[in-house]
Amino acid sequence: MTNEKMEQRLTAALEKTAPDDVSGVLSRCEVRKGTVINMTTRKPARKRWPALVAACLAVMLLGGGGLFYQQVNAVASVVSLDVNPSIELKVSRSEKVLACAPLNDDAKTILADMGDGADLKGAKLDVAVNAIVGSLVRNGYLNSISSAIMISVEDKDTARAEKLQRELTIAVDGILQTSDAKASVLTQTLTQDAAREQQAQENSISTGKAALVNRVLAINPELQFDALAKFSVEELKDLTEAGAPAMPIGKDKAMDIAVAEFGKTSTAEILHSEVDPKLDESPAHYEVEITGRNGEEIEYKIDAYSGAVIAVKPEMADDEASEAQPAKPAQPGTAQDIGHAKAKSIALNHAGVDANTVYDMNIEMDTENGAIVYEVEFKSGNKEYDYEIDAATGAILKHEAEVDD
Repeated sequence: MTNEKMEQRLTAALEKTAPDDVSGVLSRCEVRKGTVINMTTRKPARKRWPALVAACLAVMLLGGGGLFYQQVNAVASVVSLDVNPSIELKVSRSEKVLACAPLNDDAKTILADMGDGADLKGAKLDVAVNAIVGSLVRNGYLNSISSAIMISVEDKDTARAEKLQRELTIAVDGILQTSDAKASVLTQTLTQDAAREQQAQENSISTGKAALVNRVLAINPELQFDALAKFSVEELKDLTEAGAPAMPIGKDKAMDIAVAEFGKTSTAEILHSEVDPKLDESPAHYEVEITGRNGEEIEYKIDAYSGAVIAVKPEMADDEASEAQPAKPAQPGTAQDIGHAKAKSIALNHAGVDANTVYDMNIEMDTENGAIVYEVEFKSGNKEYDYEIDAATGAILKHEAEVDD
């Protein structure tokens, strides 16, 4: 109920109590300085005092009612949910959602069927969070085992913040288990910080994500806030665990590199692609999986800092192998690096096997006695093949074939 409607109802009630003298009664409720009211033994009219008391109470309710309304609808906590989509909810003391806002374009997609968050206004917090996390799962943001969702609760009341944090963690974890999502749940409580709020506003992220970025910067102050703000929660988490040695190339750049590499060996149209950061592993890398329309599946490992392709693992779905399109001829490499495609071609030609009969193909770049080599492993028929090929000359340094048990 708005203040205006509340005042209208109270005024109507007041008119019923003292219909003939509302303005006069209200004026007598004021303190009159320098005025002496003589008290006589004559009994006053009984109707005036009840009206006077009722009017004074009405005035108190008008003021107090507005204050009560403001308290009930005041923002007590700010809850943010971050994956790469960043969503912020402002919550009352009774855990009612007062506002829900998408903070980036990905978040707008998540809230598209919820009126960009407007439909969640007035809902209980647990209901709103259930709807948001469900949309994140449906849109594929929480399906990878390396993905993560971060729950941040900002409140000046520490006890209330911790209570909300526990409740939301249990709720979100339950949703993920029910939906068979593989993401991990990160949580934190925050106190109000003007500098952090400004950072969040300037970079269109939540205060919770801003806090995580600052955690990375505390490890390596040479990194840039605005660049880190573009990374997903899982990348920032991995960076923190890895000691933040440098600025990674990012998921988008890793995908571009893998797509370009895919185009060197396949004419198939890309049907599906997915990238997972592995910044806490050694070497730090991005795993990019690309599926062609012909059923060909290739996994690329892209160095997280240099962008170099450090491993290629092609696979072909058994039921679609017969429909596979022939690969493009291998591109000649430079004097320093023949490339993955050429290394693969050299190994297959030497083994005398048809590329369409090959499965469990794995190509990795390694160093042997100071020289860079390609280690090529694959299976064909009932045999398993291992090759070590000089990355600069294409010379076969080692090879073996054995029956696969």
